[in-house]
Amino acid sequence: MAIGTDSRPIWAVPQPAERKPRYTREQIAGTALRVADQEGFDAVTMKRIAAELGAATMTVYYYVRNKNDIVALMHDAIVGDILIPDGELPTGWRAAIAAVARRTRQVLIAHPWSMSSLTEAQMGPNAMRHMEQSLAAVASLGLPAQARLEIITTVDDLVFGNVLRSVESMTRAAAAAANPDLVTAGMEYGRDLLESGEFPQLTAMYTESIRQPGQAAGPPMTEDALASEFERALASLLDGIAARMDLV
Repeated sequence: MAIGTDSRPIWAVPQPAERKPRYTREQIAGTALRVADQEGFDAVTMKRIAAELGAATMTVYYYVRNKNDIVALMHDAIVGDILIPDGELPTGWRAAIAAVARRTRQVLIAHPWSMSSLTEAQMGPNAMRHMEQSLAAVASLGLPAQARLEIITTVDDLVFGNVLRSVESMTRAAAAAANPDLVTAGMEYGRDLLESGEFPQLTAMYTESIRQPGQAAGPPMTEDALASEFERALASLLDGIAARMDLV
């Protein structure tokens, strides 16, 4: 196969035949993840990874063909962290699928850039293992394949949506902490809009919240509050799935 036309996944390409390679794909992926977590996905380049490893850029090309390979390895490393260790998947479909959902949310929030930056990554062996584990979580239901897949994808939709909103909320909270004046100005403007009478539902919610100390008028902003909200949403979703499919 000619150079530049090899479209095989990185895992289908043999690793360097050295007895003790200087670097491994896992090491390269870990380095790329650290850079992305600290500085954002755009900071991940072949040159930067080489610098972090203390190697020449061309040395990295000895282990991976291009940045697409790096992205694939990064994605697979993240999905690998999502996997629940062998023997620790709870029994019972509801507890099992909830454990997978919590783990997925926890890992994705730890890499807040990943949801928007790894959408084109090639799926690797850990993605297969994750799907296998998700199927194992609902296997005891004895439902047709399509129904089992529907449960998994429905829960995934909740997790992915919650991760995106949680990351946004925490980003806004960090920005607010860094610039309190911006928050004050925003709240004053918001109160002016409420007084216009154009937003009766928002006004009613705001009025109710200020009458009940400790009750927030807006979406949760702290990690604990966001996690609690996710747990309530997950419980409601699983209740609905159980009722719709007549599960126990």
